[in-house]
Amino acid sequence: MAKANPAPLGLAGFAFTTWMLSMINAGWYSAAGMGLVLSLALAYGGLAQLVAGILEYPRGNTFGTVAFFSYGAFWLSFAFFVHFFAVGVPAAFVGWYLLVWGVFTFYMWLGSFKGDLSVMLVFLALWVTFVLLAIGDFGMSSFQTIGGYVGLITAVLAFYASAAGVLNEQYGRVVLPVGRRSA
Repeated sequence: MAKANPAPLGLAGFAFTTWMLSMINAGWYSAAGMGLVLSLALAYGGLAQLVAGILEYPRGNTFGTVAFFSYGAFWLSFAFFVHFFAVGVPAAFVGWYLLVWGVFTFYMWLGSFKGDLSVMLVFLALWVTFVLLAIGDFGMSSFQTIGGYVGLITAVLAFYASAAGVLNEQYGRVVLPVGRRSA
């Protein structure tokens, strides 16, 4: 019996939450919208990705397990940090947090070369997003805005990969191509 693919769930949770935060980072909306982002970070970006990561484990997908569980934990840590702990933390220290996530994302991007092109592009864009946001927090504030725009691109790519996973399986044919690679 075939098991459902949890990847579209994880990608959707990631995409939606990334989109909302990136609108603030890009300057489309003020930080007054952060409460909604934090709610998404807890429920959809955090919890749904943790569930997707757990569901990848019995499928034997180490990459999916590590990716979804880690980025689910990222969103949970982000929500808790912003809501409870951000006051008084130097921006440069937040920059290090983002840069280390960028390092993690870089090697996940390398690991994504064995998968679909659509997912590889998500990791590439996310890696660039983390680096730009980190540079912004290290004192070059214009990079925060640029990182917001690259974050929006990251979210669109993740939404596409999620939609492809749902629609291609639902229709039993390629509706949205993902650039499938041979293993």
